[in-house]
Amino acid sequence: MTDAEDRKPQSDEARTTFPPMPRAGSAAPADPESSATSEFALPQGLAVARAGTESEATSEFALPQGLDVPPAQPAGPEGSAFSPPSTYSARNAPPAFTPPAGTPVVSLTKDVPWQDRMRTMLRMPVAERPAPEPVQRAEEGGPAVPRVLDLTLRIGELLLAGGEGAEDVEAAMFAVCRSYGLDRCEPNVTFTLLSISYQPSLVDDPVTASRTVRRRGTDYTRLAAVFRLVDDLSDPETQVSLEEAYRRLAEIRRNRHPYPGWALTTASGLLAGAASVLVGGDVVVFVAAALGAMLGDRLAWLCAGRGLPEFYQFTVAATPPAAIGVALTLAHVDVKASAVITGGLFALLPGRALVAGVQDGLTGFYITASARLLEVLYFFVGIVVGVLVVLYFGVQFGAKLNPDAALGESGQPMVQIGASMLLSLTFAVLLQQERSTVLWVTLNGGVAWAVYGAMHDAGGISPVASTAVAAGVVGLFGQLLSRYRFASALPYTTAAIGPLLPGSATYFGLLAIAQNEVDAGLVSLTKAVALAMAVAIGVNLGSEISRLFLRIGSAEKRRAAKRTRGF
Repeated sequence: MTDAEDRKPQSDEARTTFPPMPRAGSAAPADPESSATSEFALPQGLAVARAGTESEATSEFALPQGLDVPPAQPAGPEGSAFSPPSTYSARNAPPAFTPPAGTPVVSLTKDVPWQDRMRTMLRMPVAERPAPEPVQRAEEGGPAVPRVLDLTLRIGELLLAGGEGAEDVEAAMFAVCRSYGLDRCEPNVTFTLLSISYQPSLVDDPVTASRTVRRRGTDYTRLAAVFRLVDDLSDPETQVSLEEAYRRLAEIRRNRHPYPGWALTTASGLLAGAASVLVGGDVVVFVAAALGAMLGDRLAWLCAGRGLPEFYQFTVAATPPAAIGVALTLAHVDVKASAVITGGLFALLPGRALVAGVQDGLTGFYITASARLLEVLYFFVGIVVGVLVVLYFGVQFGAKLNPDAALGESGQPMVQIGASMLLSLTFAVLLQQERSTVLWVTLNGGVAWAVYGAMHDAGGISPVASTAVAAGVVGLFGQLLSRYRFASALPYTTAAIGPLLPGSATYFGLLAIAQNEVDAGLVSLTKAVALAMAVAIGVNLGSEISRLFLRIGSAEKRRAAKRTRGF
């Protein structure tokens, strides 16, 4: 296109026209399309309510003016799942999940032992546990979390190695953590592994530590010292720093046993002799059983020094009493050889591990209970092997062993009660108990045998039921004594159940198997297992009954797990 053509006027179709601008004072044109409006302007015909003042502000939940609310529909039939019942009142509605006043506060009284308070919180959900009240404030800002967890694991290791139940070990670990202000912690105890996890808050990473229990020993003096340490840590009036707690724990580990080796061997012999008197033995039987048990104890110490497992130690320890009983029979000595062998078995039966295993099963620690009962089974098999080998060779050499000979009664109840008390006393020495607790457990053992004799011998009640009731009395008195002294219940219960252990039933079963009477032997061994379970369950039931009559430190009763209600 040339410059001349650019200067030509454009045509009418291409020419753009603009409306004339209105003059000042003149009205705007009425054409709605030509008048530009704001996109936030209100459309014509919409009535705008008059803006009220601040005093006329209404609630955000109030219904707007002019809104017609439809009337409420009549309630459906009573059987409808979506309609409230006729007795329902919105004003007096029952609490569903969280009541309007909030969750009731759980008050833990401080005048009960720390075992009950910690056990109560462990059985509660984490969200319902009360906030801690830190007791130990020896360091500004609190001690380091890893060191507190390490101290907790070391205390739990000593308790678990000493034969304490899994629930009591968790309660002690929880008490130590809360004493130093660590409330969001979860201890976990199995047969050989201890672990604990602490989470400072919901947004922080948890700190977890674990420890393996490789060696187990029976020393109730050390167990009582650990309980006193935990009691001092839980006491708000006693300020124990972390360093002081470590020092006391090291002293507990270094302490020697209260009784020397010769005292333990002598106690083992006296225990076997007292047990032989309980099944009808005389003075000669008492001496023979004592000699066999002491010889077996020394052989077991020799095997332990050589590093042999406990299975072989029990097997070797069971052979001398059985050998002495068979030798007396072959020599035609007028003694009850069966009472000699039965007395030797009483000193070997693992009553402590049996009670702890059944207690763990009753309190819900099934993995630990299975491991403990399996350990008891191995020990029992070791005893069976040792006695059965001797009895087999004795029968082959012509030994006439009469199982009924051990069923004879002395006819002197006071003598049997005295023998049961001697058995409990020597059992307490073997458990390395404190001297202050030996007298109490001796009396508890005498009461247990008196209850058993009154029910079985005088009342004619079955031995299993009589054993269970007597063991329940042992557990009840042991729990009361432990609460009185703020200590563990094991030193007051374990030795007291010694007279109730099924030594004679075990021997009868082994003798029947050795004489090729397998059916009768299995029946007798089944009776021995039933008696052992009755002892363990009775001890645990007596402990639980004692808690029913005492305050457990909770505002409401402990609820059972849902699985016990069919869920």
